[in-house]
Amino acid sequence: WEGNNGKPKRIASALEIMLQAPLGSAAFNNEFGRPNLTGYFRSFEQPVLDSRTEFRGYHKPIMIAGGMGNIRPMLVQKQPIPVGALIIILGGPTMLIGLGGGAASSQASGAGAEELDFASVQRENPEMQRRCQEVINHCNSLGEDSPIISIHDIGAGGLSNAVPEIIHDCGRGGQFQLRNVQNADKSLSPMQIWCNESQERYVIAIKPESLDLFSAFCEREHCLFAVIGEATEEQHLALDDEWLGDKPVDMPLSILFGKPPKMHRTANRVPPKTKALDFTGIDLAEAIKRVLSFPVVADKSFLIHIGDRSITGLVARDQLVGPWQVPVADVAVTASGFYALTGEAMAMGERAPIAVVDAPASGRMAIAEALTNLATARIDSLRDVKLSANWMAAAGYNGEDAALFDTVKTVGLEICPALEIAIPVGKDSLSMKTLWQDNGGDKAMTAPLSLVVTAFAPVIDISQTLTPQLQGGEDSVLILIDLGAGKNRLGGSVLAQVYQQMGNKCPDLDDPKLLKAFFESIQILNSQDKLLAYHDRSDGGLLATVAEMMFAGRLGVSLTLDLLGDNVIDGLFNEELGAVLQVRQSDCEEVVGFLQQAGLIDCTFVIGQVITAPYLTISLAGKMLYSASRAELQPLWSEVSYRMQALRDNPECAKQQFERISDNNDPGLHAHVTFDINDDISAPFISLTRPKIAILREQGVNGHVEMAAAFERAGFTSVDVHMTDIIHGRVSLQAFAGLVACGGFSYGDVLGAGGGWAKSILFNPRARDEFSAFFQRTDTFALGVCNGCQMMSGLKAIIPGADHWPRFLRNTSEQFEARVALVEVQKSPSILFAGMEGSRMPVAIAHGEGRAEFDRDPASIFDAQLIALSYVDNYGRVTTDFPANPNGSPYGITGLTTADGRFTIMMPHPERCFRTLQNSWHPKEWQEYGAWMRLFRNARVWVD
Repeated sequence: WEGNNGKPKRIASALEIMLQAPLGSAAFNNEFGRPNLTGYFRSFEQPVLDSRTEFRGYHKPIMIAGGMGNIRPMLVQKQPIPVGALIIILGGPTMLIGLGGGAASSQASGAGAEELDFASVQRENPEMQRRCQEVINHCNSLGEDSPIISIHDIGAGGLSNAVPEIIHDCGRGGQFQLRNVQNADKSLSPMQIWCNESQERYVIAIKPESLDLFSAFCEREHCLFAVIGEATEEQHLALDDEWLGDKPVDMPLSILFGKPPKMHRTANRVPPKTKALDFTGIDLAEAIKRVLSFPVVADKSFLIHIGDRSITGLVARDQLVGPWQVPVADVAVTASGFYALTGEAMAMGERAPIAVVDAPASGRMAIAEALTNLATARIDSLRDVKLSANWMAAAGYNGEDAALFDTVKTVGLEICPALEIAIPVGKDSLSMKTLWQDNGGDKAMTAPLSLVVTAFAPVIDISQTLTPQLQGGEDSVLILIDLGAGKNRLGGSVLAQVYQQMGNKCPDLDDPKLLKAFFESIQILNSQDKLLAYHDRSDGGLLATVAEMMFAGRLGVSLTLDLLGDNVIDGLFNEELGAVLQVRQSDCEEVVGFLQQAGLIDCTFVIGQVITAPYLTISLAGKMLYSASRAELQPLWSEVSYRMQALRDNPECAKQQFERISDNNDPGLHAHVTFDINDDISAPFISLTRPKIAILREQGVNGHVEMAAAFERAGFTSVDVHMTDIIHGRVSLQAFAGLVACGGFSYGDVLGAGGGWAKSILFNPRARDEFSAFFQRTDTFALGVCNGCQMMSGLKAIIPGADHWPRFLRNTSEQFEARVALVEVQKSPSILFAGMEGSRMPVAIAHGEGRAEFDRDPASIFDAQLIALSYVDNYGRVTTDFPANPNGSPYGITGLTTADGRFTIMMPHPERCFRTLQNSWHPKEWQEYGAWMRLFRNARVWVD
């Protein structure tokens, strides 16, 4: 289409969006310090029947980015705001952002003015978000003594919405000063200052006597804040502008919050245009190939590895499963604390394409799929589950308003009450339509009604989370729980889509009681240790479910479909609700009997056996219909991700990763430990004293809490030390036996990896003297991890014996890499690796700039035994190959020490792996602590 200047404006392609948009989302979470643990990706595009210009589907693919957390009971409720309370804007500053938001979001994409598009764009600042979060954390840590009375995020409408809301909630008014608002653009009008939607800001009410404390928190964290006014008794909103000498806003709140007239809409139900499926003559092998390589079913690695999944040190289950780290997990699980076995689980459900056939069925299926995914976590009761609903529709499009109404009705008044679960939160977008022109004329892409459901629940034992990884070692069988009870409806399925069809009969949740019985049965069987593996049935049907289990465990499956009817296509590819369970052969009869007694008698089928040879075979009526090896099938499943990665990142790295998949001999991640991980060598010293260690951070650092927890477990007193504490003389390093520089994004890494942090020390006389004195003492040690590793390498001029340390540059892959890597402890004088020489252990890595570049031949550093850690491949060989070496450092170098061993730097994150449960994969025999706990215990032993 043409912009206001008359020149053609190109609309971004779906491919460009999927290549670039996830990078922004992942980068924000990485820098802010929140793990990316689950998500979903839907690719869908179908022409409307009998039309060449109208399509149903997504030109702009949906991407959900979110997370979960917990809150202390005393902080749940906003407190009443007393008269005279100060109203503060935390974060900022104001910029010309989001002013076109409401107008632009209500239009079809491609139908507006370029200026409106620009004014709608949201520009993020995760580094500022991190600073705000640290201030809020300081306040929250005081519990009921928190300076914060009430807090409100600033989103839609900016200050014009958030400020009146926070005072109106408590029956107050307010007197405000417009020019007190932090402003990065002095040309903005009063309307633009008051109404813009600049991100990473909060409006906060505090008592006047708390201002000094709150101000100190903000100064420590380099966080902007401004007192813009105070609460008044009279419910009146007054905004003064001292520059222009007037009041841009001066009105009673009763007018602003008066009851608006109800909106009335007229909607007509329009029967969908459908056509019965016809799979006459399709080849089974070709169908399997198409389904496994379809983006919705296929490997999502290109979306997963760019997002940090280990940050916080509380992650118990991420997407990647097993020794070969295959992204097939059904659920995300986090621990509720560093000592806890309890936690939280999160899972998603979505079946948007079938809304083209039956919109209410798509809503019911979205909720049900979220629950079949969530069932893998150990949850006490279905009643504990809460849902978040993201509704998306093309309002005003033919029949879509009625479809939305009917789906909301079935979800809110039928399915959720029947399941006894609630939807306390959600969002909506009602502009899901794209218009454009090409050589064929005007085109329109209208999304189907799209409900994306996220389910949350408390977990009673995070160690009992099930995964799709097939387990070997004893005879076992696969059991299909088919909640469709043999209906095998294929409408809207991936199989239908890959053959350019949709169908007229789609899967549905026919009986909520069956779903409740299913969920409760899985929980009971899991608690009794009857289930070896679990994977829900979703996109791609039974075929995709079993194939993914096979990929994760690198074992084979012999499927026998006799119990599923005489049509192998229907049995393999229908996407009815359900799951596949792996159980021991010796438990099979008992498990089947239990499921039948639970009311699932028409849903339970033994469908095959797990075999050692890594092959998938499919039989019906005694005849083998299909056979293929894992090494043939998994590349089909992973090729889309490989192609996307090759377009976006370094194509050679993408190729190396893809080629590893076919190696049948690859032993996967493993642990070869040369010490007793259960031997607590620090135990004799913990009862003596708890020496203080400085958990050092600068603005943007986000890995300090898990680091503090690891050292605390080893017998230290961990002390939070911000660089501002040292620069302003509040803290001296003389009081500490150890120092650890933590991971994150200091100054957003805009000054280079850790470079800004190092310069804040070298160029500040007080800080330089403090650190120089600390490093010169002979009774101190220090560790630098990730961003802290980069920072300490920048301080090598003041660290004795560190002149050989390298610079750290952009990863060879040209991308942030979040993975589990295998490292080997080399012989070195490092006090932290004492007694660990020769051990090979998996460890979390998460960095974008970890490639070591040396001023001299790194071989000489190896010869001098100053290398502490090296990346090795799954065969135990030191490597530079990607992804075993995720950054391309020579000789696999990823950890170094000084000549006396007191100071060590490393890119991997041992602080995120000290508990066994923190490891994405670990040997079954490991107990509470993983192998990396030894590093922190070594430090405690050395101090004494």
